[in-house]
Amino acid sequence: MTPRLEITPLPHRVDPLAYFTALRHRPGAVLLDSGRPAAPGGRYDILSSDPLCLLEIDAEGRVHGDPTLAGLSPFAAQQALLDRLPTTVPDSELPFLGGLIGYWSYDLAHHLEPVTRRARRIVELPSSRVGLHDWALIQDHVRQETWLVATPERRRQVSEWLASPPPPTGDFHLTGAFEGEMDRDGYLRRFDAVQRYIRAGDCYQINLAQRFSAPYEGDLWAAYQRLRRATPTPFAGYMAWGDKAILSLSPERFLRSRDDWIETRPIKGTRPRGATPGADRRLAMELETSLKDRAENVMIVDLLRNDLGRVCRPGSVQVPQLCGLESYANVHHLVSVIIGELAPDRRPLDLLAAAFPGGSITGAPKVRAMQIIDELEPCRRSVYCGSLGYVDVRGCMDTSIAIRTAVADRGYLHLWGGGGLVADSRGEDEYAETLDKIRHLMHALTTAGDQHYME
Repeated sequence: MTPRLEITPLPHRVDPLAYFTALRHRPGAVLLDSGRPAAPGGRYDILSSDPLCLLEIDAEGRVHGDPTLAGLSPFAAQQALLDRLPTTVPDSELPFLGGLIGYWSYDLAHHLEPVTRRARRIVELPSSRVGLHDWALIQDHVRQETWLVATPERRRQVSEWLASPPPPTGDFHLTGAFEGEMDRDGYLRRFDAVQRYIRAGDCYQINLAQRFSAPYEGDLWAAYQRLRRATPTPFAGYMAWGDKAILSLSPERFLRSRDDWIETRPIKGTRPRGATPGADRRLAMELETSLKDRAENVMIVDLLRNDLGRVCRPGSVQVPQLCGLESYANVHHLVSVIIGELAPDRRPLDLLAAAFPGGSITGAPKVRAMQIIDELEPCRRSVYCGSLGYVDVRGCMDTSIAIRTAVADRGYLHLWGGGGLVADSRGEDEYAETLDKIRHLMHALTTAGDQHYME
């Protein structure tokens, strides 16, 4: 007989780090961190560890972690793993009652679309890593409640883990400066190549990114806490294993599914925050009235409407918000909202596969944009521009676009900054935007102590 899943209240804590600190060294520990509860989508924190199975997809698309799933395609293997959990669960509004938690890297798309993979593989994280989790600690920042979703046996284990003295957080420091894989002239040469492709009719928008890397020593959990203080965001996350880790501070939702209704929130259009309230308002107004930025956003909205239309009930795809202004610690963004109803024969992982990777970080048309990105960017993106999130047994799913994300691998931290290029983009402005998006992250990693940024 399958053990009964129970939902037990725990003391509510405003900061999920207090709970996760006790779990972070457990096998398969993962934190999905709303970070900024007041932001759209920033309601729940989800913490877990000790999954029943950890499934990894390697750079060639092979499945590791369960020999019975070898030979399946990545998303088919993950669906087969998810199907192992019982679907009879308590009636609850909580977003996660057991299922998959993990990440899907941008590079996973190489197994979905015809991309030649000319870019070098510098960062050696798996293309995807998801755990099958039969328990979770969930914090609801709206109701100020905390719940443990677990079987009685799991509840006893988790209670012991949480009651144990947490391991101390160690020191963290960079041992060298961040260095870019391309200099300003290198970026501008690639910008000019994008403009040639646009004029030739290959594409009408390309998201071009550049990577920065720095060596580090110490505790990456301390690094995540610095980043979180510098830029609280609604779709943050932390995973660490061996010499690898993901420290994501994403402001952008990719796909959310609940009761067969799905939502995506693409970001396209950016301005830095101003040094004074007046300057900040002027920059926000400049963004809201920019025809170029609105055009970029609308292009991606059309792309995502098409992606959602592949798996949604005909006629259900709608755009309730077009180019709305949202403001974060370091930038203003234009954000649109697209919704639809999942077709009866489709499941959330079908949606993820159909829309992956998010159009806001490729360009349009998507496949040609990805091919041009692979040609022009010197190395593969790894987790950057992929997704972190969960898929639960009822069909609830929520995933981010992994921008503003640091990836640790073999003693180095990697950061990427990018932006959408269109026909009337200016190279110097676009180069500056890539730095605007991650300069505060670099500063937080370089400087110990609290950071102070405009909210």
